[in-house]
Amino acid sequence: MTGLGTMVNCAAIVAGCAVGLILKKGFPKKWQETIMYGVALSIFLIGVEMAQKSQNVVLVIASVVIGSVIGEMLDLDGKLNRFGVWAERKLLGDRQQVAGTFGRAFVSASLLFCIGAMAIVGSIEDGLTGNHQILFAKATLDCILSMIFAANMGAGVALSALPVGLYQGLITLLASWMQNLMTPEIIREVSATGGILMMAIGVVQARLAQIRLANQIPALPVAVLLARLFL
Repeated sequence: MTGLGTMVNCAAIVAGCAVGLILKKGFPKKWQETIMYGVALSIFLIGVEMAQKSQNVVLVIASVVIGSVIGEMLDLDGKLNRFGVWAERKLLGDRQQVAGTFGRAFVSASLLFCIGAMAIVGSIEDGLTGNHQILFAKATLDCILSMIFAANMGAGVALSALPVGLYQGLITLLASWMQNLMTPEIIREVSATGGILMMAIGVVQARLAQIRLANQIPALPVAVLLARLFL
């Protein structure tokens, strides 16, 4: 079922917020770190599984290299980060210094859950192949983060499920539409390329290295182009 990953993601955000509001005092820091590392390792495992589907490793490597160069030239990671800062200032104004407000909780959580490579890669994978694994992993991560946010910032976190649903749902629909234009071979190599990005996300979540993840997103359209040319 296309879109199931996004629906589960939204439900996980609301559920996590509810638990966070009940607990209120938050979670011990060591608990947060251990859970985050566990999720990071799971994300890495999903990436490995996806990458192994490739039957043309050279194409996948070329897609990641060329896509990363394009991303660095466009500075996508920097632009996304600057957009996040700009959006928070515009939406909150002078109130951004006030901790625990409904508005700040909504904006901060929305930006955190929407602006990231995992939301884009997961939604594309969902739309192209119907594979919900990435978004299920993101749902787990977002659930944990929404618990922590809600315990410290309030109920506004739950409302962030709306922009997440709209944002990821739109990407999934666009990818689903593109599915009709691509062969199974192309989809397989694009999915494998997405697996490399998932591995990078796992590495960053585990704090093993600082990778500008958004700058690698162009690898996906590059994989489509190369696959159409050479497969």
